[in-house]
Amino acid sequence: MDTPEHRPQQAGKGMDGKRDSKSPPGPVTKTTTEWHMPKIKTNRAAAKRFRKIASGKFKAGHAFKSHILTKKSTKRKRGLRAPNQIRDCDTKRVARMLPYA
Repeated sequence: MDTPEHRPQQAGKGMDGKRDSKSPPGPVTKTTTEWHMPKIKTNRAAAKRFRKIASGKFKAGHAFKSHILTKKSTKRKRGLRAPNQIRDCDTKRVARMLPYA
């Protein structure tokens, strides 16, 4: 399976391994004098579950409010409507998962 027909082609090179006449003579790079800090990735699972409020804390939805609601009391379901605040001990972890929140 290592015959030239089965080998993947490299960018800018023909089947014989030599450079195509159409390709540029070398890699095209843009030189800049300024240096930027790398971007931090947001944890997408956390982004769907938490929102930052004006005080800097995080709010989240409640568990146990999506299905099997007939056996839960009205008072219990009403309490689950209110926003759920993340505890202070967990705030640092959530803030790290959401660097741009």
